[in-house]
Amino acid sequence: MTRQDDLNGVAQNVGSILRSHGLKLVTVESCTGGWIAQSITSVSGSSEWFECGLVTYSNEAKHEQVGVPEALIAERGAVSAPVARAMARGGLDRSLADVALSVTGIAGPGGGSEEKPVGTVFICWAARPDRVRTEQFLFDGDREAVRRQSVLEALGGLARFLREETG
Repeated sequence: MTRQDDLNGVAQNVGSILRSHGLKLVTVESCTGGWIAQSITSVSGSSEWFECGLVTYSNEAKHEQVGVPEALIAERGAVSAPVARAMARGGLDRSLADVALSVTGIAGPGGGSEEKPVGTVFICWAARPDRVRTEQFLFDGDREAVRRQSVLEALGGLARFLREETG
C-alpha cells in the first residue's frame, strides 16, 4: 500500500461516517496548505459530505477569513491550541458545515523555536453546537513528512472524533 493509498483510505472512511450521519465538513488549513481538502475531494462522491475548504496560511487570512482575533494570534502565536480552536469555530460560523477540522503548525525547515520546534502541529475537530477537541503533535521528518503526518492525523482523528460524537 502506498502513502497515497493511506490518505485515500482514511478520507474514504471519514466520508462514510459523515455521509451515514448526514453531516457536512469544513476544513480550515494552514501548514497543510489544502492537502486535507485535496485528499477529501479525491474521493468520488465527496460533494455529498464536504462543504468547503479554506486555506488560511497567513495570520491576516486567519483573521479575515475565519475571524481569529488578532490579539489571540499576537498573544498565543498562530501555532497554538487556542488559534486552532478559533480556526475551527470560524469555519463553522462561516459555512453550512456541521463539523470542522483545522490545522496549524510549523512544517519547517525554518520557523521553529525551543518552545515550538519544527514539527509542532495543533489539530482541532469541532462539531455543532459546541463539541471541540484540540490536540498537539510533534511530528518528525522534513517539511513534506510533517505535512503528510498532519493530514493523516487530522483525518484519522476526525474519524475517531465522529465515532465518539455520533455513537
